[in-house]
Amino acid sequence: MKLGRVIGNAVSTIKNPAYNGAKIMVVEPVDLELKSAGRTFLAVDMVGAGAGEVVVVIEEGKAAREMLKNPRSPMRTTIIGIVDRVDLSGGDRERERPAPAAGRPPKARFWSH
Repeated sequence: MKLGRVIGNAVSTIKNPAYNGAKIMVVEPVDLELKSAGRTFLAVDMVGAGAGEVVVVIEEGKAAREMLKNPRSPMRTTIIGIVDRVDLSGGDRERERPAPAAGRPPKARFWSH
């Protein structure tokens, strides 16, 4: 698993049928300080993440296929959670995520100790 920040979405009219109806997001990897940590990548959104949100991403095709209940899906990178905060040992480096946009429902909570 890794942390990332959603910075946009990708739209495609021609794609593998397994991606039909899937929301594909552009994600920037971030470190535990929530600072940029690498090249952007695409990930299938399973939790309704929006731009600016910090997310938990898995890069494991088998896990993505199990979540989709599709053993033949080509999906590999998947957003599986939205991060509310990251707590590091010592407690002096807590980072909060930005508040969700008005009218958005609360998301599942994930954090790391």
